[in-house]
Amino acid sequence: MTSANWAGDLLGEGYEQYTVELGADPDGEGEIAAAVVRRKPRAEEAVRGVVLYVHGFSDYFFQTEMADFFAARGFAFYALDLHKCGRARRPGQTAHYASDLRQYDADLDAALALIREDWPGLPVTFVAHSTGGLIVPLYLDRKRRAGAVLPVTGVVLNSPWFDLQGKPVLRGPGTWLLRGLSKASPFRTFKLPPSIYGQTLHISGGGEWDYDVVMKPLNGFPVTAGWMNAVRRGHAELHRGLDIGVPSLILRSDKSVFTAADGDPDRGDGVLDVRHIARWAGCLGGETTVIPIEDARHDIVLSVPEVRSKAYAVIDSWLSAHRSLLQENDSD
Repeated sequence: MTSANWAGDLLGEGYEQYTVELGADPDGEGEIAAAVVRRKPRAEEAVRGVVLYVHGFSDYFFQTEMADFFAARGFAFYALDLHKCGRARRPGQTAHYASDLRQYDADLDAALALIREDWPGLPVTFVAHSTGGLIVPLYLDRKRRAGAVLPVTGVVLNSPWFDLQGKPVLRGPGTWLLRGLSKASPFRTFKLPPSIYGQTLHISGGGEWDYDVVMKPLNGFPVTAGWMNAVRRGHAELHRGLDIGVPSLILRSDKSVFTAADGDPDRGDGVLDVRHIARWAGCLGGETTVIPIEDARHDIVLSVPEVRSKAYAVIDSWLSAHRSLLQENDSD
């Protein structure tokens, strides 16, 4: 593994961070950078493949249990905080703002380049959550159409954001109005109803997880017109059909629970309409496996213990069935 320019990470011992400078922000908010985090393999861990994790909106990488899970199965683990997100956000920058999801191609290219330096020749599996689960397939489809050769051999999507939740009017006339607003006032924010999701996760609300609420606010960051327009354009591209070129596993909850009136907020997706994930999953092209996880939260690996155990068992089975995700050794 390379050591130059890697520094200690906020996750503490066993984790390192690398800052990738990406130059001037296309949206005019100064110089931008991405942050790549790697889990240092332990002496007893044999590495035969690599996982690259990409977070969602109002999020950053902190899910070390997930990293340990993949490491135990032969994967070196890396995570990417996209520019203006998490560790990579700089003062004065609008959190998670990008006017075009293609801007994240540079972040993903840089992370894959670092992985190649550390583990030349090893296959890479993308793992992505929510908005990351939209960004990654779009990236892979663009790369395939451009004839690029990537080391990626599989994709695991955790509650990917495949369509806009809410009333149908938001997906029709609301989206058309958004196009104009994003040009006239791209940084305009929308007031959204408070979410119960963050309260179910964080220890301050009785949840299990202790994370930085500055980088992942309990009620999320404000949603901007320009960013939402970029997402809706990404949705439209997905709905027209992609071909990401590799097998995919798509995990979702079996139900959405947006308010306490909908059911137990600890046992449902409090962010997305899971019916949309089921509807659009086939748009990735190729071999696609879609598994609903009963009682799962939006971030499935942050579900209550017995539920995430079931989810990890599903992932484990899928990994075992796809030999291309790991470099073969003499015992295979």
